[in-house]
Amino acid sequence: MITILETAPLNTIQDQGRPGYRNLGVGSSGVMDPLALKIGNILLGNDLDAACIELQTYPFVIRFDTPTSFAVTGIEAPLTLDGRPVLAWSVETAAPGQMLRVGIPRTGARAYVCVGGGIDVPVVLESRSTQLRGSFGGMDGRFLEAGDKLATQPATEPLSGYGSVPPARVLNHHAVDDKTILLRAIPGTDYARFTPESRERFWNQGWRITPQSNRVGYRLSGRPLAMLEQAELRSYGIIPGIIQVPPAGEPIVQLADANTAGGYPRIATVIEADLWCLAQARIGTSIRFVECNHKTGIAAEQPIKSYLDDLRLMVAQYRASCQSRNGTNSRGKA
Repeated sequence: MITILETAPLNTIQDQGRPGYRNLGVGSSGVMDPLALKIGNILLGNDLDAACIELQTYPFVIRFDTPTSFAVTGIEAPLTLDGRPVLAWSVETAAPGQMLRVGIPRTGARAYVCVGGGIDVPVVLESRSTQLRGSFGGMDGRFLEAGDKLATQPATEPLSGYGSVPPARVLNHHAVDDKTILLRAIPGTDYARFTPESRERFWNQGWRITPQSNRVGYRLSGRPLAMLEQAELRSYGIIPGIIQVPPAGEPIVQLADANTAGGYPRIATVIEADLWCLAQARIGTSIRFVECNHKTGIAAEQPIKSYLDDLRLMVAQYRASCQSRNGTNSRGKA
């Protein structure tokens, strides 16, 4: 059991989402950074879809009411367990009564508090994710509040002393500098409807993430894009990563809580392998889109798969080694 002691708005329970219901008008929801959740769950020996707490605002403080193994992924931030510093991207086990505090991130935007066995809330439409628009899933379909109690699985054995190298240090093609990231995107269905100048500017201009951004989508600011001629388009299905251009000409990148359908022109789609990086981009960050094709988008999944496979192997070897030494700890990284 976990008790929420301090939280700000926007923090929710999420898993990998609920695909398969868009035809009924229900979006997928789920974590903004699916890679961070997979890493946390692999470290803890959970199913990849085990639910976690997604943090978007800080500080955040919880009390463990039962022995609980946990890992905080997604960010680099001041983390303390009863005042003792602990590492992000690493496994620790808390004793009953101990408090975890997550401070303001130094890098990254969204943290994932993963626990052994996952957060146990009712499954709604095959997912534990919070659907804020529909007010269901997670903790009664709402943001977490101080005083909330979340059921967890008690730790059967203490785990600590191992972790992962943050993916940003391994899959490092995204960063130009501290304020600009590169995102690979495939030209969209309506790409040819834009003027040649706008198509060129879309790829060559930096786009700033505005404060009007959220889990539904990132609104970008920059020199507006123009179409060859204005046209009424039929509504179409939307998935995370689609980049729409409203009449004002500034793009919107659809994300985890995206609408299920829309009609703005689609200039491009961010490839799935880069969405985790976008999820960790803060307000004010500049984005540069890099044109690619479907083949490149599929191939981009391989480095991520290799990273996760290596992590699984390290965790399995480490835990087997600890068991063979009757629980003696060593330190490991993957």
